[in-house]
Amino acid sequence: MAGHDLALDGASVQEALDGLRQTWQQAAGTDPSYDVVSALMTAWSEATLGYLNQLSCEDPLTGLSSQAHLRSRLSEVYRLTGPGGVASHALVVFALAPGEASEDTGDHFTRAMRLARAGELSRTAFARDETVARLGIHRVGILTRRDEHLGRRVQVLRTLLDRLRDPGGEESPVRIWIEGLPTTDVGAGMLLDDLARG
Repeated sequence: MAGHDLALDGASVQEALDGLRQTWQQAAGTDPSYDVVSALMTAWSEATLGYLNQLSCEDPLTGLSSQAHLRSRLSEVYRLTGPGGVASHALVVFALAPGEASEDTGDHFTRAMRLARAGELSRTAFARDETVARLGIHRVGILTRRDEHLGRRVQVLRTLLDRLRDPGGEESPVRIWIEGLPTTDVGAGMLLDDLARG
C-alpha cells in the first residue's frame, strides 16, 4: 500500500526505496528484507502502470481505445445531449469465449491478439466516428449512435466475428448485444465497470 501511495504522490523509485530503508532502520534497526522491498516495488510499479495506461487513449497491447477513453467519450455524450438525449446512443458489446488459455504470459498475449483482431473486424461494421474500446480480458465495447442501421451493423459484426477462429482453427463462439445507456453519467461508469469485470 505504501508503494502505491508513494507512486501516486509522484515519488521516484529511488525516493520510495530510500524512505523504506530509513523507516525500516529506525523501526527495526536493520535493512528491509527482500520480501518487503519486493512488495513495495510491486505496489509502486502497478500504481505507476495504471496511471500511465489511463493517460493513453489507446490500450498498449491491442491498439483498441482504452476503457478510460471510452469512459471519457461517454461523459462527453452525457454532457452534450443531457440525460434524455443519451437514448440516441448505445453501447454494442461483444465477448469472445475465454478459451482454454491459462494464466501464462504467452496466453495473455494470445488473448490480446484475438481481441485486437476482433476489434479490427468491428471497425469494418462500425467505420464512422464510433469508439471501439477494450473492456477487460475478453470484451470490446463500441459507443455508437442508435439509428435505423444499428441492427444491421450488429448483424454484420456478428457474421465477421463468427469467422474469427482460435489458434486451433475451431470456431470461437461470440456473444454480442446492444446495451442501452443508463440515464446518468455515474450509472454509465458503473455499467462500464460491470462489463469490464464480466
